[in-house]
Amino acid sequence: MADTSKLFNDKSDLYAQARPQYPAELFTFIKTLAPNADSAWDCATGNGQAAVGLSKIFDHVYATDISDEQIANHLDVESVTFSVSPAEHTKFDDNMFGLVSVAQALHWFDFGKFWPEVQRVLKPGGALITYAYLWFSVTPEIDALVESEVKSVISPYWAPNNQLAIDGYKDVTFPFKKLNVPNFDIKVEWNFDQMINYLHTWSATRRCMDAQGPAFFEQARKKLKQAWGNPKDIKIATSPLIVIAGYPN
Repeated sequence: MADTSKLFNDKSDLYAQARPQYPAELFTFIKTLAPNADSAWDCATGNGQAAVGLSKIFDHVYATDISDEQIANHLDVESVTFSVSPAEHTKFDDNMFGLVSVAQALHWFDFGKFWPEVQRVLKPGGALITYAYLWFSVTPEIDALVESEVKSVISPYWAPNNQLAIDGYKDVTFPFKKLNVPNFDIKVEWNFDQMINYLHTWSATRRCMDAQGPAFFEQARKKLKQAWGNPKDIKIATSPLIVIAGYPN
């Protein structure tokens, strides 16, 4: 697996500003998975985007990430304890959590070590849920420019791990009893700079800049700005969520 601690240390402050929050409906569903649980583990929390929603339905959330820079830039969330830790080996007690939540990160894990860790820290009857978003749709014109000016250019620079998420985790073997889950969308309100910042947080964007320089991104920015109109105008961006949930076998 890739060295995610180095990958996500880069631009961690921008990540905190640009990454979207998850819909309230998702956390309403999450609570049904562990209705009597008082604590949850938000694994690979990044800056804490998912921890915000989890903190509203659990008494306490323990949020970990392998990146010390991500944790240093975490969002200010009450009843959440942030710490640096790999997903595959934590200092948590056995049978500690009613829920393990993984947002936008499952594809980076060593599954042979992560699944046993989930089994160890979950209480009897505890659940696992993982969720991820892919590409956001804004308008047909903007979507086409993102495709031609950014996604097609950076395509060779995605890590193999990313392909697992792009494929909807269909090639990941889950040692859990999967549940039927509702369909969820994630929606954000962006001005122009917020969209550009989001594109900048993509790991493949940064890798491509390292290899080729930033000229392609500046060209994309100019074309996208023209298509956007007034940079301060707010547009709605939407992406379906991939959601997989279940209980250990």
